[in-house]
Amino acid sequence: RREGRTDYQARKALVLYGKPRLVARGTSKNIVAQLIAAKPHGDEVLASAHSRELVKFGWKAPKGNVPAAYLTGLLCGLKAKKKGVESANLDIGLVSPARGSRIFAVLSGVVDAGVNVPHDEAKIVKERIKGDHIAKYAKSLGVDTEVYSARFSEYLEQKLSPEKVPEHIAKVKAEIVGSFNQETKKDEKKTVRKKVKKE
Repeated sequence: RREGRTDYQARKALVLYGKPRLVARGTSKNIVAQLIAAKPHGDEVLASAHSRELVKFGWKAPKGNVPAAYLTGLLCGLKAKKKGVESANLDIGLVSPARGSRIFAVLSGVVDAGVNVPHDEAKIVKERIKGDHIAKYAKSLGVDTEVYSARFSEYLEQKLSPEKVPEHIAKVKAEIVGSFNQETKKDEKKTVRKKVKKE
């Protein structure tokens, strides 16, 4: 309270709604997304995802940008759905609600995973989520320039052409969704086997 890190009036309102809170926080290099439920004993994390987890799905771009935020939100949302979470309210904390920001990219990912979160569509910029802005900027600089090499050094180290970021994002998204579809099928088979054994 003394450091001004929490808006307690907003927190109280969110708690009284009775729904889990979608909390998205970022550093310069990473994004964390969590779905949190308020309990008498304290906050309980129902599902969480960190942008570092994207690596296991083939992610090669920086883990703190807008597309990474979207994919982290998608991953968090799919984890939440698997645990039965159907809806939540966005908790932005003290962060300024800027249009096209990483927080709204996380929100978009969670919503695309199937979790209902009330929001204003105008706050989400699909072009940034898909990485179109990165590809356009890279093309405008030109491959053989020093600025290009400096700005996209992280991409080039991973042998990822910044012009192909939209395709890369689509591929990683498919990997994330596919992995959860496989888990769902496995769970369904286990359920069928248990029913057969009981019968």
